[in-house]
Amino acid sequence: MERMHKTLRALPSLDFLRGFEAAGRRLSFTLAAEELFVTQSALSRQIKALEDALGAPLFERRHRALALTPIGIAFHRDVTDGLEALAAAAERVRGGTRAPGLTLSTTVSFASLWIIPRLATFRARHPDVEVYVSADDRLVDLARGDVDVVVRYLPDASAPQHAVRLFGERMTPVASPSVANGASPLRTPADLTHHVLLHLDDPDGRTPWLDWRSWLASNGQPGLKPAGSLRFRIYDQVVQAAVGGQGVALGRLPMIAEHLRDGRLVAPFARKYDSARGYFALAAPRVAEREDVAAFLRWLADEAALEASRTDPLLQPPPSAATPRRAARQR
Repeated sequence: MERMHKTLRALPSLDFLRGFEAAGRRLSFTLAAEELFVTQSALSRQIKALEDALGAPLFERRHRALALTPIGIAFHRDVTDGLEALAAAAERVRGGTRAPGLTLSTTVSFASLWIIPRLATFRARHPDVEVYVSADDRLVDLARGDVDVVVRYLPDASAPQHAVRLFGERMTPVASPSVANGASPLRTPADLTHHVLLHLDDPDGRTPWLDWRSWLASNGQPGLKPAGSLRFRIYDQVVQAAVGGQGVALGRLPMIAEHLRDGRLVAPFARKYDSARGYFALAAPRVAEREDVAAFLRWLADEAALEASRTDPLLQPPPSAATPRRAARQR
């Protein structure tokens, strides 16, 4: 038992092994990343981490080509056999214990802020379909895994061929009404100098489109110094801090559309910028013909279209924050 415990502790991450299997089979980080529905840079980092953990090079990185090393060839054969055995075992258990349904994989923030608040409408339309939401940032192998549908935020050029684009993303500052209309009202971007800015922590620079510097530079305030800064690990925490009046967040529409509609947050400026990325949905090839999967993809597309038609008016500055002086004169 103790020996097995030590052996399992020494195993590389299963996500690393799935990424390695796909890259070794396709001999392309780009094609493997598309298959797993992650970015090429993310997969490349996973492979490098696996090589570091094993202490051996698995790939020869040639100019515009990729090849397995002799060690990599042997390891790829063993990993492929092991993953296939694990997948078969999981499918045998799942077939005997799990009720019919589909599994959706997406990020934590998109699940909690966009998917989950809308699931009731899908359940009303399809009450017999169980939906399992897997919210994390792990690699997903649609060819072998237990995921039926994935939703990911990707550059348009990196989206897999059969992925359905749901919508893009628009960035604009948001705050609680008490902050936007408080002692230092938010009327122009320059007013942000009097406020605490809420940041998504990104030490590796993986999400520059969510960096306050990008928005400030595109809105004429490249050197603005705020009153303070708070940093959070995941976007949900940024939103919660903004709702709690702790500062001003960079809002992501349509992800926070419900917060604007119900008044928990306001968008004090009409100025914004659009990300070069979008949210894409894709079904695993093995379930693409299943009716429940097709129904879920149709529902996602319908909800996305509805949201797109409702989002822009939310970006109009609220009269109390944007035009207080004019309102005072009219009174």
